[in-house]
Amino acid sequence: MNDSQYPWLILVPERPALSELFDLEASDRQQLMHEISTVAAVLAEVCRPTKINVGALGNIVRQLHVHIVARNEGDPAWPGPVWGKVPARPYTDEAVCWWQRVTAAMAEREDAFTASR
Repeated sequence: MNDSQYPWLILVPERPALSELFDLEASDRQQLMHEISTVAAVLAEVCRPTKINVGALGNIVRQLHVHIVARNEGDPAWPGPVWGKVPARPYTDEAVCWWQRVTAAMAEREDAFTASR
């Protein structure tokens, strides 16, 4: 999401036409949970948030996807949901340094994302 108020990543399983977690085969569901855990751990390591939020809502975009959001006490939506609380603030070039650190940390864990391809 293009909102610099919250470090935020989205995982989309490479399986077409699925909208629910239970639509995944058991092995794909297990892989997705492994990927969610890995991404959440990386966000926690890089961003040092108060809490990591994980959600698969799909009310607007039906394709199965999982939001992983680093939250901090005092962020504009704390302690409520990030959606619709305050207007999004797009990232600037200077604000993406956290993304570079996340990318580097994910590269070190590349095997977490290749198990079931």
